Amino acid sequence: MPSVIGMKSNRFRTRIAAVAAVGGLAALGSLVTPGAHSIADALTAQTRPATGSVQQHLDGLVRDDGFPAALAAVQDRSGRIRNYTAGVGDLKTGAKVPVDGQVRIGSNTKSFTSVVVMQLVGEGKVDLDKPIDTYLPKLLRGDGIDGRRITVRQLLQHTSGLPNYTNFLADGFLPYQHTYFQPRQLLDMALAQKADFKPGAKWEYSNTNYVVLGLLVEKITQRPLVEEITQRVIDRAGLRHTYFPNVGDQTIHEPHAHGYTRDKPDQPLTDVTELDPSWGWAAGQMVATPSDIDRFFSALLGGRLVKPEQLKEMRKTVSAPDLWPGARYGLGLISTPMSCGGVAWGHGGDIDGYHTSDFATDDGRAVTIAVTHLLENDDQVGHVLSAVDNALCE
Repeated sequence: MPSVIGMKSNRFRTRIAAVAAVGGLAALGSLVTPGAHSIADALTAQTRPATGSVQQHLDGLVRDDGFPAALAAVQDRSGRIRNYTAGVGDLKTGAKVPVDGQVRIGSNTKSFTSVVVMQLVGEGKVDLDKPIDTYLPKLLRGDGIDGRRITVRQLLQHTSGLPNYTNFLADGFLPYQHTYFQPRQLLDMALAQKADFKPGAKWEYSNTNYVVLGLLVEKITQRPLVEEITQRVIDRAGLRHTYFPNVGDQTIHEPHAHGYTRDKPDQPLTDVTELDPSWGWAAGQMVATPSDIDRFFSALLGGRLVKPEQLKEMRKTVSAPDLWPGARYGLGLISTPMSCGGVAWGHGGDIDGYHTSDFATDDGRAVTIAVTHLLENDDQVGHVLSAVDNALCE
């Protein structure tokens, strides 16, 4: 299976999508095994056994997969969280990995944006099944693109057909590391492309959907997205180490492991810990700790962030074949079967320097694993996912 390096057009794709869907690859390619019904089922044939302690899995991610660092936060049914680390936090100095250090969380940001939108739905200010033109008239117009035919639900669920603005990064990320992008710039990049398909015709991941949703939040509330996410989600869930970087903020505020990337396989790793995440905005700009990600998804599934009616809507899913066997996409949430039975919910995300995989269950379990370099091949994908599945089921 080709590497994602050198094919950066779909950054923020979650987990397997970060490898399998970039460049239009078929769903998982050789990673899919016949009869697979869960993450672990799909990976067993090509990865290390999905058994062993969380620490053993993290050590393997560093030793065998070459990630500079790996971090994990595992929450049990009682809400107790255990933290694990492996590797080094800084390749230059050899510094230790901070326990529960902050990482850039990429597309997990979409779940936060979705929660705000669903709160507005619960307040009667937004209708899921009305066209986005109802709220942002004439914003979406282009070749095959018409906001009068795209609903808010389709944006949340990636069934709008809007092309992905991150195609502009197809030749590599490093030239844009310190570039600031306004949200409308990102949208204009997408609208310069042709629609991928007619609204509602299929599922296809596009960061553009969530840029539009961020603009929707700002239009309805008349306040900045960063303020709405902070007050409505971060503060309400009690996330003390999570934030949405303000304009111009390129740093990670609290103890953290350095993040690394490269645009081509033969290049050395480049430290990209400091970068301008504005090209992620509502689709991928946030920073958090692994334990805060566990707390966020537990609060969401526990009904502490949206009303029951809205949580039920968020959990209405469509098949997401470009992710992995059994994956389904709701409204900013992904569901997947676990190897030990039952279904887990989360999202995960990628941004240069960091990858996170995370899932939570209705009975209070939650796991987040972060590594400090983007996934490059199917083995790495499989190993991270097996580690998450094992920790949930252990």
